[in-house]
Amino acid sequence: MNGADLDMFAFENEAKKEGYKVVAGVDEAGRGPLAGPVVAAAVILPDEPIEGINDSKKLSEKKREALYDIIMERAVSVGVGYAEHGEIDEINILNAAMKAMARAVSALGVKPDFVLIDGNTSRFMDVPHRCIVKGDQKSASVAAASIIAKVTRDRLMAEYAEKYPEYGFEKHKGYPTREHIRLVRELGPCEIHRRTFLKKIKY
Repeated sequence: MNGADLDMFAFENEAKKEGYKVVAGVDEAGRGPLAGPVVAAAVILPDEPIEGINDSKKLSEKKREALYDIIMERAVSVGVGYAEHGEIDEINILNAAMKAMARAVSALGVKPDFVLIDGNTSRFMDVPHRCIVKGDQKSASVAAASIIAKVTRDRLMAEYAEKYPEYGFEKHKGYPTREHIRLVRELGPCEIHRRTFLKKIKY
């Protein structure tokens, strides 16, 4: 491992020094959109680093897609969890994102004994864990999870684009772009829009 790789495994190595054996990273994608689910992923990486892993927001779509395949192939385990638009409206986006993260951890085929979570807060997580602000830039496991979550959600929104072609989900993925807001005002919301996110948009 070079210095950069070691830095990205600092939190994982610290947990292992404390006696934990299986460390997973967790992150989510889709807190900000007006439509669709929030998607979380949990990843347990192998000891051998996967080159190129970084915060998904810093990678091109092509690079994310390539790394998604590599992570899915080489990770010890990958779990994905969702909170749909209706649940987001019901319990709010923060709680929904936290539920999705907990579901992603539960979906892992290998049970972790420690979890690294992107962000500064945690809820519903019944495994020993640590929150890391900007964890997707500091932990290889969390960065890998951010890639899986982002690609999974983008692919899902592309499927929704086929079901609701008039909204352009394949372009903006549900985020509140000027074009998306214009379409909501003209057409009204569709089934997957988060109603609590549309309160300031007159339609």
